[in-house]
Amino acid sequence: MKQDAMYQALGISAPVLKFGEQILEGLKERFEAIDEMAEFNQLKVLKAMQDNKVSDIHFAATTGYGYNDLGRDTLEAVYASVFHAEDALVRPQLISGTHALHVALSGNLRPGDELLSPVGKPYDTLEEVIGIRESVGSLKEYGVSYRQVDLFEDGSFDFEGIRAAINEKTKLVTIQRSKGYATRPTLSVERIGELIQFVKSIKPDVICMVDNCYGEFVEDREPIDVGADMMVGSLIKNPGGGLAPIGGYIVGRKDCIERASYRLSAPGLGKEVGASLGLNQSFYQGLFLAPTVVAGALKGAIFAANVYEKLGFDVVPNGSESRHDIIQAVTFGTPEGVIGFCEGIQAAAPVDSFVTPEPWDMPGYDAPVIMAAGAFVQGSSIELSADGPIKPPYAVYFQGGLTWYHAKFGILKSLQRLVERGLIHLPA
Repeated sequence: MKQDAMYQALGISAPVLKFGEQILEGLKERFEAIDEMAEFNQLKVLKAMQDNKVSDIHFAATTGYGYNDLGRDTLEAVYASVFHAEDALVRPQLISGTHALHVALSGNLRPGDELLSPVGKPYDTLEEVIGIRESVGSLKEYGVSYRQVDLFEDGSFDFEGIRAAINEKTKLVTIQRSKGYATRPTLSVERIGELIQFVKSIKPDVICMVDNCYGEFVEDREPIDVGADMMVGSLIKNPGGGLAPIGGYIVGRKDCIERASYRLSAPGLGKEVGASLGLNQSFYQGLFLAPTVVAGALKGAIFAANVYEKLGFDVVPNGSESRHDIIQAVTFGTPEGVIGFCEGIQAAAPVDSFVTPEPWDMPGYDAPVIMAAGAFVQGSSIELSADGPIKPPYAVYFQGGLTWYHAKFGILKSLQRLVERGLIHLPA
């Protein structure tokens, strides 16, 4: 086949390619189900755009204060429609998922309030936002206290612990859908709904916020559909479809979004300001492509899970479990395994394929982190990427791929690198 010759020209040996093709033989039905989900979500996005009468006039740029930015306001109406929310904040001024979460939290919490995480410790970069690790400007410095209830070892909720933790100060409950740098299961939309229902049965007025990063368009429902008051994500992950060069979103109850907007801009200004700077077309078109792009990333994650599970490594989710985000964790147990995997992913990139990634002390993390990301947009984790902290249990987190074919090649390249290093031996 012509493809075989191209794979070999790109450094994939015949044994690695053969092993990959054997794995793929058992995944046809799962891939068909992913395509069906993508079709549903594609139609959902299309309907939102048609209902809000998107026109090319909405792609025009604004500058300065951005007053009366029709494209920006319509884009936010589209996001609210797609995610079945009352209102939305979708801005290039939200520079990352962490920033969007900070805006949502600090806009809706006041001194004396308490923030509760009922799903254990949040992602590393939020530790300084909250004040788990001391940092200038943290919520802790502004008098917001924090409490968490860890999941049980099997990933189930500690309902009695959550009941005991909720008190008169509990103002906001934050639920991280994805695993972050942990090997716990990702939360399905159904499980998120069960948790929200339980929390609100104890304290109905508490705000339930979901960090939805990496989860958009994986299922046919989103957390707003099961009772979340706010949902937060990054445009350089799933919903940007690989075209958004920056940005984040917050969707949910109108009052929650309004408070967040005053934190993003200034009291009294809120959503009325914020120029789109010519980025609207990328935001609209990226959202339109997002369901298909997410489908390709999901196929890559499932392929990775089955490849490395077959070779004896612990993978989360495992090769047959249902998927609720695009992240695939593989535990190698050694720094060399994590580094070799990331080197393979970097070598598969369209950008900076000749660069060798190395662990370094990234801001916001408590251990050296290695990141492989030869991306068109810096830090875009909907593009083919892999990263992990260099600390036990030495797990790597793989995600993305703007197309399934690129995700497939990335996994084969990671396997090739580990085989060449003698860290993996293919079955006979």
